[in-house]
Amino acid sequence: MGLGQPSVYLDSCLAIYLVEENPSYVSTLENALAANSKAAYCISPLTEMECLIVPFRVQNNVLIAKFENWFQTMRVLPLESEVFHAAARLRGDFASLKTPDALHLATAVHHGCDEFWTNDNRLISIAPPIVKKVI
Repeated sequence: MGLGQPSVYLDSCLAIYLVEENPSYVSTLENALAANSKAAYCISPLTEMECLIVPFRVQNNVLIAKFENWFQTMRVLPLESEVFHAAARLRGDFASLKTPDALHLATAVHHGCDEFWTNDNRLISIAPPIVKKVI
């Protein structure tokens, strides 16, 4: 990303596990983040949307605020027209790939992220150079 530091795009599921402190995953994720403390951690507006759906649905203002505060610690990558075009190509090439996953991957690739962290095994075969299953 041109800043001389590695950049890591976090899949929405990981953001949710971290912010909601999921007991099955949070310590593993926190350890991975600490082990890569020099990295710039990235998300997109799509990540923000996916993270906020349930808190808005159940009107959990405390969790909404917790997510909003966490988003401020991340680098938010814009979703430009080129990202949507690249996501469409990914969907065309991989029929089982869902639109949100295609957009996340396309965003990471478009912005030159070094790694894309997820817990989704399916994504490894789609973009093996950057996808890393961290939990």
